[in-house]
This record gives sequence, C-alpha cells and structure tokens, in this order.
Amino acid sequence: MNLKPIVTIVFMILFSLNNAYSQTSMPNINIKTLEGKTINSKTTYNKKGLTVYSFWATWCVPCINELDDIHNEIQKWDKANVKIIAISTDDSRTKRRIRPLVNGKKWDFKIFLDENQSLKRALNIDAIPHTIVTKGNKIIYRRIGYKPGEENYLYDFIINNSVAKN
Repeated sequence: MNLKPIVTIVFMILFSLNNAYSQTSMPNINIKTLEGKTINSKTTYNKKGLTVYSFWATWCVPCINELDDIHNEIQKWDKANVKIIAISTDDSRTKRRIRPLVNGKKWDFKIFLDENQSLKRALNIDAIPHTIVTKGNKIIYRRIGYKPGEENYLYDFIINNSVAKN
C-alpha cells in the first residue's frame, strides 16, 4: 500500500487546522527587553507602518542567518517604514548566550525575550525561525523556516503592503 497520498492528505489537513486556529492579531503577552524590563507585546508594533517579528533562538542557525540577512538589507527596508523586531525564544539554559551574540552581530533592530515562550505559544508557533508581519496589530503574513534569499521575498511583500503605499 502506498502511504504517500495518505501522508500528504494528513499533512494538508493538519496544516489547514494550524492556520485555522492561528492568531489573527498580536496577543496581549508580557515579554522582556534585553535589559530585563517587562513590556507588553501589543506595545511593540509599528503604529505607522508594518512590523516584522522574527522568532529565533541562539542555537538556531537558520534563525541567525535570516536575522543577518535582514540586517544586511535593513537600510533598503527603511523606505518602507517597517519596524524589525527579533524575539528570542531561548530558555533559561541558553538565554545567557543572547546578549553576547546580539552585541557581536550589531543587529540594527529591537531584541526582545520570550523566556517562558508565552508569546510563541499564544501565536501557535511550533517551529523557528518563524516570521510574522503585522499591519498595526493585525497579522497579515506568516512564514516558517528560512532559506538564503527569502529575505528578498519578505521585502517584496513589505513593499507591496506598506502603509505608505495604501
């Protein structure tokens, strides 16, 4: 018996259910700054444009590659009035690696910590890297994973959906 069609159908159903039950707006969850200050996730979005949230961890090579590639292109993104936010999902075992990594990379965007992964769970994120784009508080784009060059597709999406354009 060929299981490939059955596996494909099950995957499609699970993917559909995951999308059906995904958040459509940013939830009201407390996260932390690198300095340890508690803030609410709803205060992080760009009120005058789009916000890109990149969920990552220090142990995730594709996550770091994505953030490096976004950092290398960030000046180009400024004209789109986009705010980039990297949200670390490192737990208590790996969170001590965050600050040295960020300082070494000199990333030009905000870094927040989701230490207990409450925001990640509230957004139904089960894999990283996970990228979300919001317009105001509304989620308009989601992507799981990263391959080199995908930052260009993300940039095109941002340009085509920027508030300045609308």
